[in-house]
Amino acid sequence: MNSKYRVVSIIVRGALLACAWGAVAVSSPAGAAPAATAAAATTPATATAAAAAPAAATPATATPTSAAPPPAAATAAGTAPAAAPPADFETLDQEVQGLKKDVIDLNKDLFVLEEELLFPANTQVAVFISMDVGDFFLLDTVTLKIDQKEVANYLYTPREVEALAKGGVQRLYLGNLKAGQHELVAFFSGQGPHERDYRRGATLKFEKGIGAKYLELKINDRQRRQQPEFEIKDWE
Repeated sequence: MNSKYRVVSIIVRGALLACAWGAVAVSSPAGAAPAATAAAATTPATATAAAAAPAAATPATATPTSAAPPPAAATAAGTAPAAAPPADFETLDQEVQGLKKDVIDLNKDLFVLEEELLFPANTQVAVFISMDVGDFFLLDTVTLKIDQKEVANYLYTPREVEALAKGGVQRLYLGNLKAGQHELVAFFSGQGPHERDYRRGATLKFEKGIGAKYLELKINDRQRRQQPEFEIKDWE
């Protein structure tokens, strides 16, 4: 889809979500209004019943106990509408959860659109890193240079190293390059064989064409030499 139409679509969706939030905000106090109205409606009825009770009780008997049942009946009648608000709040909660999901989806679309606008396919270059190592290397940092300019310097946590060792792939860099010849240099630092500090580099000269360019830094074990091996792979 054209970026222009995607921007318009996202703006329209954002406006609809704003209207929906406003409708929920307006309907929230309204849910409590019926209960208040019902309570207000029962108050005159209770007063009327209480006023009528002494009039009926005076000619019959002098005991005031006969006036007790009408307020109890009025109280029972007044508590009946109180069960309605939970259903209204449940519906309101479902609407809020639906709106939250729509906001999350909208944020995802905005993120994708931002990447497309900042890093168009014609000039985009992405560098990934993967690792297949055992006992010969423990990754600590990676420094990345393109055309002798440092573009990335990443310090890894033990959890991230474990994820890479299990087959994970990380996007280390995303940027723009013009078409033509370029040079990528990567420096790897960490712990090598026999727990010694280890630092190695790898270099690749590549051609940037019209489309997006994807490069991969690979760290492998070389069993014969018992040393880690570092290479840069060009995804054609």
